[in-house]
Amino acid sequence: MVEAVVCIPSYRRPEGLRRTLASLAGQRTGVSFAVTVIDNDAAGREAIAVAEAFFRETGIAGRAEAERKQGHCHAVNAAYAGSMGWFPDAEFFLMIDDDETATPGWLEAIVAAARRFEADIVGGPVHRDFDRKIDPAMATHQLFGSIDAASGPIATIHGSGNCLVRRRVLEAFEPPYYDPAFNFLGGGDMDFFTRCRERGFRFAWSGEAEIIEHVTTDRLTPRWLMTRSARTGTINYLIDRKRARGFAGRLAVEAKNAASLGLSVFRAAGILARTRSPLQASHPFLMSCGRIMGSLGRIQAPYKDTGKDTGATAP
Repeated sequence: MVEAVVCIPSYRRPEGLRRTLASLAGQRTGVSFAVTVIDNDAAGREAIAVAEAFFRETGIAGRAEAERKQGHCHAVNAAYAGSMGWFPDAEFFLMIDDDETATPGWLEAIVAAARRFEADIVGGPVHRDFDRKIDPAMATHQLFGSIDAASGPIATIHGSGNCLVRRRVLEAFEPPYYDPAFNFLGGGDMDFFTRCRERGFRFAWSGEAEIIEHVTTDRLTPRWLMTRSARTGTINYLIDRKRARGFAGRLAVEAKNAASLGLSVFRAAGILARTRSPLQASHPFLMSCGRIMGSLGRIQAPYKDTGKDTGATAP
C-alpha cells in the first residue's frame, strides 16, 4: 500500500530530473511512497524515458505519463488527478520540481508534520544552490529567500516547489485544481492555496523538510530578478482581481494598486538604507509596477514555448 505519492511536473530537463529522482531514492523514511512524473513535452518525452529507467533500476513504484497541453498548471493537474487514480490508497501528495533535490529526511519530515499538526497542506524551506559564485546582494535577494519559521501551524504557504497536500483537499475541488489562466505566467500554486485557505483547510510548516533548488546561471542576473519581481506583482494583482466582487470590489483592488505604489517608495528606501543594494531595493517598487501592468492587461508569459522551465512559481 502506497501512503504518499511524490509528484514531479517536468519539461525538457532530463539531467535535472535524474538528479531529483536520485534524491528520492536516497530518502530515509518508513513512509511507503510512489513517484509520478508528468512530462509536459509530449513530443520529446525525455522525462518519461528518464523516469521509466529510474523505476526499473530502483524498484520504486511509479508512473510516467505525458501531458499534451503545455503549461505548468496542466502538468500539475495531470499529476494530481493521475496519482489519485493510480494510487487509490495514498493519503499524501507531495510536489517537487525537476530543478530541485530533496534532502534525505524530507519525505519523512513533511509527512510527520501533516500528521502531528493535523494539517491539510504542509510546506517546507527551499534553499538555493547557485551554479556560480554571485554577489552577496544577489544571493540574499528577496526572491531567493525562504520562509524562516519553526515547525507548526501557519496561515498559508505560497509555492508548490516543496509542499504536501492531503487527498481530502483535492477531493474537495473539481478539476482543474490549478487555474490554467496562470499556465505561462506562474502563480497557479498561490491561487490554489488562496482558495484552500478560503475553504478553511489547515496549513502547517515543517522546518526539517528541506529542499535544495539548483539555480542556473540564466537566473543569476539583475534583469531576471527585476523581471521576476514585476511578474510577482502581476500574479498578486490577478489573484486579488479574481476575488473581487462587483464594482466596489474591483475599485478596492485598483485602490490597493495605488496604495502599493506609494508605499513601495518608502519600502525601497528602507531596504536601500539597510542593505546598500539598489537591486534589493527595487523589489517592492517593481512588484507594485507589476500590479499596475496586470491591471492594464500587460500579462507576461515567460514559460510559453520557450523550452525553459514551466515549473517556476512565484515566491
